[in-house]
Amino acid sequence: MRTMSIAVVLAVIGAGTAYARINSTERDRLRAAGDVLTSLHATPDKDIPESLWNRAQCVVVIPSVKKAAFIFGGEYGKGVATCRTATGWTAPAFMQIEKGSWGAQIGANETDLVLLVMNQDGMKKLLQDKVALGADASVAAGPVGRSASAGTDLQVSAEILSYSRSNGVFAGIDLSGGKLGPDNDANHDAYGKGVNARQILANNAVTAPPAATPFLAAVRSEFTPAAGND
Repeated sequence: MRTMSIAVVLAVIGAGTAYARINSTERDRLRAAGDVLTSLHATPDKDIPESLWNRAQCVVVIPSVKKAAFIFGGEYGKGVATCRTATGWTAPAFMQIEKGSWGAQIGANETDLVLLVMNQDGMKKLLQDKVALGADASVAAGPVGRSASAGTDLQVSAEILSYSRSNGVFAGIDLSGGKLGPDNDANHDAYGKGVNARQILANNAVTAPPAATPFLAAVRSEFTPAAGND
């Protein structure tokens, strides 16, 4: 009994230590991702259609994608993702994206990206070490407007719908050629060594750190009660 009690105490301490390792950059990333969704929800004409929110299996938010001056035309960004479960949404996994052929569509120095993963196939591909958008996973520019709906065959069949916001303009964007994958260092900081994106997003095996609360609240606010979502 004493041995078991010590093991429980050590497990609790270990969990607390994992959360304590989240640095200010990672906390800022969670906060910024929540702010992106909150600002969209406040402006229905610039938001993502309700029908798409309520079908989405996962949401990826990459705040402030930046141009990399040391790479010609290069862009990179770091953000977070969460996936739907039977009871709500998973703890966020930290993600990162690398530039594809879409650099010319980003005119500002910093641009926010929002990606909706629309089906289970897309979700499985999201969990790969690095997925090539447009090649490994089909991606299309999503429609804008709370009451709008996906109107093209490409939008209806795409595994991922993608959006950008820069200088106050929110629009669909084709991210073909980009590469999306887990930010393993940040995930290890948040949840401990050995924890990967699959455990976080597919297995729902970890508890969200307190810093993730505003982001997850922003995700939940986008889903209508009528759709039966948490």
